[in-house]
Amino acid sequence: MPHKQNTTPASCISRAAARPAVRRVLLALLAVAVLAGGRLLYDQSAARSDTGPGRPAMAVVVRAKAARTGDMDVYVTGLGTVTAANSVTVQSRVDGQLMALHFTEGRHVRAGDLLAEIDPRPYKAALAEAEGTLAKDEAQLKAAQKDLARYRVLLTQDSISPQQVDTTQGTVRQYEGAVKADRASVESAKVNLAYCRITAPCSGRLGLRQVDPGNIVSANSTDIVVITQVQPIDVVFTIPETRLPEVLTALRQGKAEGQPLAVEAWNRENTQKVADGVLLTLDNRIDTSTGTVKLKARFANADEMLFPNQFVNARLRVRTLSGAVLIPDAAVQQGSSGPFVYVVGKDGKARLTKITEGPSGNGLVAVSDGVSPGDELVVDGVDNLRDKTPVDVAAD
Repeated sequence: MPHKQNTTPASCISRAAARPAVRRVLLALLAVAVLAGGRLLYDQSAARSDTGPGRPAMAVVVRAKAARTGDMDVYVTGLGTVTAANSVTVQSRVDGQLMALHFTEGRHVRAGDLLAEIDPRPYKAALAEAEGTLAKDEAQLKAAQKDLARYRVLLTQDSISPQQVDTTQGTVRQYEGAVKADRASVESAKVNLAYCRITAPCSGRLGLRQVDPGNIVSANSTDIVVITQVQPIDVVFTIPETRLPEVLTALRQGKAEGQPLAVEAWNRENTQKVADGVLLTLDNRIDTSTGTVKLKARFANADEMLFPNQFVNARLRVRTLSGAVLIPDAAVQQGSSGPFVYVVGKDGKARLTKITEGPSGNGLVAVSDGVSPGDELVVDGVDNLRDKTPVDVAAD
């Protein structure tokens, strides 16, 4: 019989040999999963045993401060801009060459101080010409007046005709008009000559010069320097129209008592008070596009801490709450049902207590209910608290 050869393909042999290896990998993965599940069950059991009914929960370490009774000032705040009480752009009122500047940039000046000089020679000549014309016309007027007096005497003697008297009288009136015009020209020339000396129209602080000596300046168009009055200085700020009734009530009460409303200016970050002032007035209408109204306050600014166009936060005190319950603002938390605090009870547990907030300021909040003076309120560590959580109050 002929010998039969093995005709099994090589790929079949390799797959048969690989099956035991795959089974070993699957068994290893199954063992790892069983061990991980057991470890998880063990950890959960240990956690339940640590916090079970038989063991008390661990106290959370917190810091607390007591509520107290005190007075709370109620403020209306708004963003404001410092505005100079007066701001004047000094210009020449005559044409000519700028001969000299008599000021130092940034210095304070008083009204009437000499600032600059324009070349006066053309205006001196114009004044001399006007005075000469006036003298000539005055002489002609006097001669005409004498002639008129003589002609009137001759008219009484029928020596001249009335027409000649009337003509001379008209000449006198003509010269009188010319003298008046000449006197006006003289005064105008004197004024122009005086304008060659440019003086400060108001007291204040000088800015940077806008033109140098030697330049030709034009009347009412060339800026020389800007003067801003910074002592006193004003702040214009806005408040919401919803707070306007409070301001009007306080303003009327202040006028009745002779006491202006106090206004504080704070820096942009609202971290430092810059100056104290008083309320001057408020605008006569509400801006419908923003729902705000403008107010103006005045500050003495003796230390010049307020600067024109500076942004500040204005705080207007409208009333004072006396005997209010005050709590630290760090104790107030916000929830879906409103503000609340954690009050540390005598049993050492923090209880969630809802409150009604009032005005706030200087790190304190006035509350109308929910808290009594002397209650210990959690101010640090509230993230780990729930209602009736045991707490351990750390000493300050």
